Amino acid sequence: MSFHFKGSIQVSVMMSPNFPRILLLALSFHALMLHKSEGQFEEWCIADEQTPDDELQRAMDWACGKGGADCSKIQMNQPCYIPNTIRDHASYAFNDYYQKFKHKGATCYFNAAALITDLDPSQHSCKFDYLP
Repeated sequence: MSFHFKGSIQVSVMMSPNFPRILLLALSFHALMLHKSEGQFEEWCIADEQTPDDELQRAMDWACGKGGADCSKIQMNQPCYIPNTIRDHASYAFNDYYQKFKHKGATCYFNAAALITDLDPSQHSCKFDYLP
């Protein structure tokens, strides 16, 4: 991308292929800096859209198993089964784990498969917990 200014100055800007991810991280960081009126942050842990399904599945298996997340709501005929995607199910599992254990030092990392958002990921009958 090039910009031309009056005179003979030309400025070229090279966009990194990682620009969308860097922008998302910067926006996420900025969102974390914003406080709610009560002085609390509202944040949820969701699956990173750039993480392949097989990695999400491994991380979700850990969260729902040894991690201690309650994954009953993502089972068939339960409120968070639809949409029936690995990404949506992983987001629910990651958030359940994170909300339960964040006050004990848990993070929203899952081997780089997850990230923090300040946008409530709840959809229709599927409500994502937020615990202050």
